[in-house]
Amino acid sequence: MIDLLTYEFIQHAILAAILVSIACGIIGTYVVINRIVFISGGIAHIAFGGLGAAYYLGFNPLIGASSISLLSALGLGWMDCQGNEREDTIIGILWALGMAIGSIFISLSPGYAPDLMSYLFGSILTVSSQDLSFMLAWDLIILFFVTFFFKQFQAISYDREYARTRGIPVHALYTILLLLIAITVVMLIQVMGALLLIALITIPVTIANIFSQSIRKIMVCSFFISLVFTLSGLWLSYFFNLPSGAAIVVVAGGSYMILKGVRLKIN
Repeated sequence: MIDLLTYEFIQHAILAAILVSIACGIIGTYVVINRIVFISGGIAHIAFGGLGAAYYLGFNPLIGASSISLLSALGLGWMDCQGNEREDTIIGILWALGMAIGSIFISLSPGYAPDLMSYLFGSILTVSSQDLSFMLAWDLIILFFVTFFFKQFQAISYDREYARTRGIPVHALYTILLLLIAITVVMLIQVMGALLLIALITIPVTIANIFSQSIRKIMVCSFFISLVFTLSGLWLSYFFNLPSGAAIVVVAGGSYMILKGVRLKIN
C-alpha cells in the first residue's frame, strides 16, 4: 500500500483531494446554508457548454468551463439584483441549454473526444501538475474572500433583510458568493465530473451540520469529511478499476444513508 505513494499520479490525486476538500468545506457550507444547491448544479451543467465549445475551438476545456461558469455566476447575480425572474426557472433553462450546447459542439468536433468523459464523470487519477497549480490558486482566492467577508457572508446567509438594514451590500456579496461557487465547480470538474460534483459540495456539509450549527465548525468538519470521502473513492477507483467520481459519490452517499439510518433508529 505504501508503495503506491511513490507513483506521481497517486501523489497528484492525493494533493487534488486535499485542495478540492478545502473548497468544498468552505463553499459547500454556504451553498447548503443558503439553500442554493440547485444553483450550484446549474452552474456545473452550464460549464459543460463551455467545455464543449473550448474543445471544438481547440482550447483547454477547463478554460472554457471557467469562462462560462464565471459569466453565468455574474448573470445570476445580476438577475438576483433585478428580481424580475424566478431564479430556479432561469437556472433550469441555463442547465438544459448548457448541456445542449456542449453536446452540439462535441458532435461537431472531428473524431472521438474521450477526454471529455473525465469532465463529465471525473478522473482524479489523471490530475496534472498544472491542474494542481490552478486548484491551489482557486483555493487561495476562496480563502481570501471568505476570510475578508466572513461576517458579511454570515449575515446574508441567515437574514438578507436584516443585512440590508445594517448597510451590507447584499447583492454584491451574493454575486461574489456565486463567483466563488463557480470557481469551486471548475475545481471539482476534473475530480468529480460536471454531472457528479454536486454530491461532494453538499453531502459532507449535510453530515457536518448534524453535529454542529457553527459555520466555522461546519467548514472544518466538512473539509475532513470531504477528504475522507475523496481518498476512499480514490482507493476504490484504483484497486477496482472504477470511475473515480462515481466511486466518491457512492462512498459519500452510502455514508450519509448509513448515518441517517442509525440516527433514525436511535431516535
